[in-house]
Amino acid sequence: MEFKPINSTAMRPYILAENNWKNIKEQPIELAVLPWGATEAHNYHLPYATDNYQVEAIAAESAKLAWEDGAKVIVLPVIPFGVNTGQADIRLDLNLNPSTQLIILRDLITVLDRQGIKKLLILNGHGGNNFKPLLRELGLEFPEMFLSLCNWFGVPDKREIFEEEGDHADEMETSLMLYLRADLVQPLEEAGDGTEKKSVITGIREGWAWAERQWSMVSVDTGIGNPKKSTMEKGKTVFKEVTQKIAHLMGQLADLDVNHRYK
Repeated sequence: MEFKPINSTAMRPYILAENNWKNIKEQPIELAVLPWGATEAHNYHLPYATDNYQVEAIAAESAKLAWEDGAKVIVLPVIPFGVNTGQADIRLDLNLNPSTQLIILRDLITVLDRQGIKKLLILNGHGGNNFKPLLRELGLEFPEMFLSLCNWFGVPDKREIFEEEGDHADEMETSLMLYLRADLVQPLEEAGDGTEKKSVITGIREGWAWAERQWSMVSVDTGIGNPKKSTMEKGKTVFKEVTQKIAHLMGQLADLDVNHRYK
């Protein structure tokens, strides 16, 4: 496994969970980053916490790069449960309703707002999470807060790196997990092929209409996309691209004068 865990004695100043009060009480913070994942089945070969491992690692590496470039960022602990309403019959896929996410966000934003940390970036690692309407509503409640969102999986051009299409336990997710946590990835010959059944509704199939996918109807193995061509090297490539771009985003957000955000 190429990705090395941080030595437990090496506290990273941009990771809240590893920090202490002595440092935090004096540390300037311009941007708080909230990684948000999910706990759900990922085919036969990836762990339930795949989204959490990925978004947490991407948040930490991106913050490291941004911090080294002078950005005053702090990464909050990952929230490990997401919206899994379309997977209610998949065993132990743990669901938070969007209304629950709204309550959690409101409570956390209240803390940041009260303590003068006026910028928040949600780093989303799960396709079922839809934070835009929540942030629209909370933006009215907290007019001094700058609320932003990044879905990390939308950052890379997958066609430049990966051969197979997909969006869940697919070639990209599997390659990334081979790079980050190969110890938790089962042999690829044990994985299902991630075949997806398409909607019979034309507009939904073509992407200009929408209805929630019922997971047990669209996938036998819970995967969407064939993972068999996944490699650690592909995972390293996408990790580097994603973290460099998100680090730049973090730096820009940290430096942003919210009164002059357009030109």
